[in-house]
Amino acid sequence: MYKEICSKYAPTKDNLIYILHEIQDAEPQHYISKEAVLAVSDYLKLPENHIYGVMTFYSMYSTTPRGKHIIRLCESPPCYIKGSENILRKLGIILGVEVGETTKDGMFTLELCACLGVCGNAPVMMINEDVYGDLSEEKVEEIIESIRGRQ
Repeated sequence: MYKEICSKYAPTKDNLIYILHEIQDAEPQHYISKEAVLAVSDYLKLPENHIYGVMTFYSMYSTTPRGKHIIRLCESPPCYIKGSENILRKLGIILGVEVGETTKDGMFTLELCACLGVCGNAPVMMINEDVYGDLSEEKVEEIIESIRGRQ
């Protein structure tokens, strides 16, 4: 899989971020494995530590397996003022995890992010590619129950 993804891009350093994104998106557990780093290192002729440096600089990359659904709760000032702290507490209760952890069933990973760019709908969270705004504790519970019901 890694060679196939890499081959879509010219073997230049400029394509590292694109390759890492695609590898992480293709992985069911939304992370970049050691094997993937080795394949990218070989393809781009970059040292592994350079790739890890990029991966640890950007918060969107993970080197550990994550859940099927990545929940990113915005912690920007507008979201905080509008109650994101209460939403975080509620998510922790519903999911039984702390920030950075994955539920025991592997369904959800809870993360924080700096800004999702929809401050007018604060507080806001993103689950995978879907954005949810004007959150309340009740709305968060409904959203999580709905996702669990689809599984």
